[in-house]
Amino acid sequence: MKYILALDQGTTSSRALVFDRQGQCLARAQQEFPQLYPRPGWVEHDPMAIWSSQLEAARQAIAMGGLTCDDIAAIGIANQRETTVVWNRRTGLPVGNAIVWQDRRTAGACDRLREAGREPLFRQKTGLCLDPYFSGTKLAWVLDNVPDARRQACAGELAFGTVDTWLAWNLTGGAVHVTDATNASRTLLFNIHTGRWDDELLAILDVPAAVLPEVRSCSEVIGETAPGVLDRPVPVAGMMGDQQAALLGQMCIHRGMVKNTYGTGCFMLMNTGEQVVPSQHGLLTTIASRIGPRVQYALEGSVFIGGAVVQWLRDEMGLIRTAGEVEAMAASVPDNGGVYLVPAFAGLGAPHWDPYARGLLAGITRGTTAAHLARAALEAIAFQVADVLEAMEADAGVRLAELRVDGGAAVNGLLMQLQADFLGVPVVSPVVLETTAMGAACLAGLAVGYWQDLSDLARQRQGDRIFTPKMPAEEVTRLRAGWRKAVERAKGWQEP
Repeated sequence: MKYILALDQGTTSSRALVFDRQGQCLARAQQEFPQLYPRPGWVEHDPMAIWSSQLEAARQAIAMGGLTCDDIAAIGIANQRETTVVWNRRTGLPVGNAIVWQDRRTAGACDRLREAGREPLFRQKTGLCLDPYFSGTKLAWVLDNVPDARRQACAGELAFGTVDTWLAWNLTGGAVHVTDATNASRTLLFNIHTGRWDDELLAILDVPAAVLPEVRSCSEVIGETAPGVLDRPVPVAGMMGDQQAALLGQMCIHRGMVKNTYGTGCFMLMNTGEQVVPSQHGLLTTIASRIGPRVQYALEGSVFIGGAVVQWLRDEMGLIRTAGEVEAMAASVPDNGGVYLVPAFAGLGAPHWDPYARGLLAGITRGTTAAHLARAALEAIAFQVADVLEAMEADAGVRLAELRVDGGAAVNGLLMQLQADFLGVPVVSPVVLETTAMGAACLAGLAVGYWQDLSDLARQRQGDRIFTPKMPAEEVTRLRAGWRKAVERAKGWQEP
């Protein structure tokens, strides 16, 4: 019996999972890698650490499953999006560290483009707003600030990619320089209507087309692993940005279905089918998938700091020893004691889009305890998701029936109950939370005939854990009003 290997390359770790035909995970491995913060507001990764950690995780997962590469039918990739890598085509070595999606260094460049009246054009063509979150201004920064980079780029000596492209390049020994439509749609350089890199946007950001990867379908064989990567060649057959992969893995394959992933950040996507829905409420319009000739679109709201606020409580504040302890600590008090935590450590994402916002702790008194802070941290995650969903419902003109959830923090029962309370709809958590990796596996499996179609996969979805709203409506109204007050005080904190 053959299996599918899914590579789930995330912001803080690289993971690899082996799935069988029933969508069961046979084995998983994970490798963390360092987070680099060279200046306030800057976030970087070593691209070689991304690659080595992902390769090691892949090898470990295969071994832990008692398998060899003869047992692997195909490899699928899901990746942290927007993170920008530039490398030398001849040597395969990066010209510097990867600039991570959380990085804020290009906020000024985005301001200048906005002041020049460029934002409507970018919104119309890409579905995105002008924010340092996206790859285009990061790439321009590299070309302008790494010595000799622009000359080399114009001469065709350098390659740009998001992490999917970087992994595919290394997996195939430099044989392919490709991305897929979902990752391309996060760059500020890709026209989501034409499905091509956009010459006008490239000119505005001064990015030479010679550095760009070829855009491929999310589900097709793009190449095979090079000698020395694994013990025999394996097809690389699926690529998709992690949040779109989670949407697929949750089987949100029909218009109006919504998922939210609780990872380092929180990412909510609504499938809008083959219709491009422009946002009037601070959300993004993005490509959900391109499988064969068929393109589906999505509305997306991105919260920059989700589960990372729990990591902050653990690593920087020292209030907990493990992330799992936060639930019991937060549950030890009946409410937040009037305390609100706005985790705008890297600015605010949707629907506010304020790169100058900074973290804020409000409402503390002499009686405030660590438990109140823990509860405020969990509530902050749920409040941010509720803000995004409110905007999404207004854009799409629909009322959500249920929210499908996944990601590491979705195991936190208190957080999921708070989320159901703040949204006023059921929150549905699948038995298998590895939906991002499952999405990547689906794509690879479909490409090589391991599965026949998406409906075949949807039928395999297992039972769910359901959280229903319990909090009185007036209490929800009071808490969300306090949250909005705190958010307003966090906005515009840092000078441009």
